[in-house]
Amino acid sequence: MCAFSLSGCVYKVDILQGNHLDPDAIDQIEVGMTRSQVRFILGTPMVKDPFHADRWDYVYYFKKGGSDNPVRDRLIVYFDGDKVASLDKNAPIG
Repeated sequence: MCAFSLSGCVYKVDILQGNHLDPDAIDQIEVGMTRSQVRFILGTPMVKDPFHADRWDYVYYFKKGGSDNPVRDRLIVYFDGDKVASLDKNAPIG
């Protein structure tokens, strides 16, 4: 009887992947900053595409255990040489 009542008690683990994208940190990133400055503020990017050396992708995924609605976020920083050229704060996640 005891085993029957515990069979529904399954712990579901939270899934957290990538870089947490703090809006205050993102707001600090400005055109003209160096790669080192961006890395200091946002951390190392999740994806450094070898085919696009002037682009850093910061990807964040969080799914609360048992939830069907994960949080997905993405920021793309484009560089011109060593300096930030632009940001895409609302990049779609494919």
